[in-house]
Amino acid sequence: MYRAVTILSTGGTIAMSGDRMAVPALDGAALVAAVPALADYPGLEVRSVCNLPGSHLDTPDALVIAQAALAEAARGRGVVVTHGTDTLEETAYLTDVMYGEDAPIVFTGAIRPASAPGADGPANLSDAVALAASIAGGGLGVVVVFAGRVHAARYVRKMDSTAAEPFGSPHGGAIGVIHEGRVNIGTFPVRRPPLSPTHLDLRVPIVPTWLGDDGALIRLAAMDSADGLVVSTLGAGHLGPRALAALRDAVTRIPVVATTRPERGAILYETYGFEGKEADIRELAVAAGGADEQHRRPIARPCRPPRQRQQPALLAQTVVVHQEAAAADRRDAAWPHAHMVSANSSRPISMRRISLVPAPISYSLASRHKRPSG
Repeated sequence: MYRAVTILSTGGTIAMSGDRMAVPALDGAALVAAVPALADYPGLEVRSVCNLPGSHLDTPDALVIAQAALAEAARGRGVVVTHGTDTLEETAYLTDVMYGEDAPIVFTGAIRPASAPGADGPANLSDAVALAASIAGGGLGVVVVFAGRVHAARYVRKMDSTAAEPFGSPHGGAIGVIHEGRVNIGTFPVRRPPLSPTHLDLRVPIVPTWLGDDGALIRLAAMDSADGLVVSTLGAGHLGPRALAALRDAVTRIPVVATTRPERGAILYETYGFEGKEADIRELAVAAGGADEQHRRPIARPCRPPRQRQQPALLAQTVVVHQEAAAADRRDAAWPHAHMVSANSSRPISMRRISLVPAPISYSLASRHKRPSG
């Protein structure tokens, strides 16, 4: 028995072709036509949402794609989203935190253009449709299917820029495999209540730190009309004295989230006693770099003014962490939420926890929502 499937095409390498250099060329119908076996799926629908390279997508585009996928899934249909691999993980993650229904939403793409020898798009699309149509895939949430592997959207990262199997899940590996169109799921990811952002136009610079960091990037980012700041700290949550001073100044201006540079591990609490220790970081910023959380990524966006600026009084806030799960219940402690509480008010301004891997300054957002119950 099959679940009806909708394919949403958004561009990327899977939709590119060219004699010498690949450019966007194929719409959703053309992608389906390249895989004759898809004709065996009754009720298959296809729609082109956009046709852009992954690197050209902005957060409003990602929100449109996520909302389109959610609308199709609300009809009880499995959904496949073809997407550029450069930013596939961001859009898949965004879709997952917005999604709470049963039908699977599957992201896929290609590393080789349609015109290249050994193009991998058709095989990936075939596997993605197989999962989206599978009744056994119900309850997975949003996943990424690539090179026969199934990855949870909240864990997956692009690990290799050119390999035929570019995606991996550092915190546990793939949750399933697909062979000959047969779907085998070994693990169902923990899912949390969905969020519902209405716009994604906040700017949150992402700043790495390094050997000899003097804090200049933290200061510049905090002063650059930002709505918030993410700082990737060293080790288990450490900064040098100069970077720490810059962070102290930044938290008087805007909310700050700290994470760790290593992919795995956590920001500690009280192991070290030197200046710039983990306790200093936790005192100043929301600590988002915990075990099983490091997969969380910001949603990158270009530097441009948001539609509506926060008031300066609102930006000067004390940042605290609210754990949804009780300490005795660690089953789903991988999905806490952080809340920013005004220094002059107990009213919470909810902010999804975010973390990152080292990268040059880019821009992200943290959407405001009502504080979750419980």
